[in-house]
Amino acid sequence: MSHSDLLTRHLAVMPSWMTPYYEHPIQIVRGFDRRLVDGEGKTYLDFFGGIAVNALGYNVPEVRDSVRRQLARGVHHTSTCYLIEQQVELAERIARLSGIPDAKVFFVNSGTEAMEAALLFATTARQSSHVLTLRNGYHGRSFGSNAATSVLGWNASRLSPLQVSHVHNGHQLRGSLAHVPQDQVNAVCLEDLREVIAAIGGGNIAAFVTEPMQGVGGLTIPPAGLLRSYQDELQKHAIPMIVDEVQTGWGRLGSHFWGSGMHEITPDVMTFAKGLGSGFTIGGVVGRPEIIDSVTAKSMSTFGGNPIAMAAGLATVNVLLSQDLQANAEKVGEIIRSGLDELSAGHPQIGEVRGRGLLLAIEIVVPGTTHPDPAAALRLHERVRELGLLVGRGGPYGNVIRISPALNLSFAEAQEGLHIIAAALRSDPSSELDGGVRQ
Repeated sequence: MSHSDLLTRHLAVMPSWMTPYYEHPIQIVRGFDRRLVDGEGKTYLDFFGGIAVNALGYNVPEVRDSVRRQLARGVHHTSTCYLIEQQVELAERIARLSGIPDAKVFFVNSGTEAMEAALLFATTARQSSHVLTLRNGYHGRSFGSNAATSVLGWNASRLSPLQVSHVHNGHQLRGSLAHVPQDQVNAVCLEDLREVIAAIGGGNIAAFVTEPMQGVGGLTIPPAGLLRSYQDELQKHAIPMIVDEVQTGWGRLGSHFWGSGMHEITPDVMTFAKGLGSGFTIGGVVGRPEIIDSVTAKSMSTFGGNPIAMAAGLATVNVLLSQDLQANAEKVGEIIRSGLDELSAGHPQIGEVRGRGLLLAIEIVVPGTTHPDPAAALRLHERVRELGLLVGRGGPYGNVIRISPALNLSFAEAQEGLHIIAAALRSDPSSELDGGVRQ
């Protein structure tokens, strides 16, 4: 079936807000290593990984074999009313890896569900429905997790089961912090947090929710020391910190296994998903037992912790650790980052390159300014696909190109992707190399 025929069927039965990428959307039908094949036979190098989902690429033997062994047993899932050895084993490993003392783990099916559970635990433990979040944060599409989301384009409803207050994320490309001296920005942000806590009352706040790096928000990273100072202030009021590691966990950032390590913080509660499942639906919460165990009603997750997803998760963790893919993410990520930095020097439409490891971003702006240029970002997004590379696109203004390939990406594949991005930039009408600088 052609892409256009499938798109016609998609538009007839899927929600209007569920919009596929590209002017002419494509169907992905097959994957191998770090490459994908669409329904019309074109092969792509994947620099997006299903939004950081496919941490090991595609058709991974270890994951495939682990799932196959589980399927061969003939019992796929009987609900968490029964003991599940694989669930306990994976929980034990995650609890150890988390660094949270005496941690408890609860499995669900996605990052959204994980945040929903984390918010339930924190609001129950604190007997409050007021949460603090960073500006430009994204935490999911359900009612509670969406309430904690402040990116306007991804906030589906202003109705909310929570009271939410937003504090500074420390990003200085534009906005009220743009003209604050860099060595003073943390102090300004911390004072803002203190004022918000004083206005609400520390005892009336259930939790502070943050991403170590803001994904949908454009892959911005709070400046060094900011989240550490935030946590110090929160601890004065016994306010727990929920760290959303859905995109930043499992070694993707290279320098640290968890994004929280980059900020020298220890979460009270941490959410995870995406890369752990290698494409299988998985998510979860790991946290301090007094918070996780605060729920007194009977509860469970019908498919959370199911043996097939757990088999995939265990195999994924084994590969990540045994092949030291965190180190590979750091080394190969530095190649891509260096290449993007070089490109930015010759292309004024690149306003900023940022990120860590294999979670990187290019912010596209009107040359000579910091004004977002979503139209130019859209052209770049389309052009790299035409040239055989898949990347993401996002940010509050839709002007950020997102890069999140598999953690076992090779040096050669990194260079291949960079060459395609460079060629796409050269062919854009706004490129200085083509004499198309805007007036």
